[in-house]
Amino acid sequence: MSRSLLLLSVAAGLLFLQGCTVTPWVQPYERHYLADPIMGFERDPVAAGYMNHVYEAREAARGAEGGSGGGCGCN
Repeated sequence: MSRSLLLLSVAAGLLFLQGCTVTPWVQPYERHYLADPIMGFERDPVAAGYMNHVYEAREAARGAEGGSGGGCGCN
């Protein structure tokens, strides 16, 4: 009885470990679907980029966007 229980637990453990593979969920040939513009948060990416530039120029001390330069708007 204990030998069959041990064998069953080893088999269940191996089955659970099989789920820990390193294979990515998204294959390399499927990644262009994730780069679709419909997946973006902004409605207009050009306007969002412009507003991001304006915020970087006005809030130079913030630096969260990784921009460089001072508050004058120059890079």
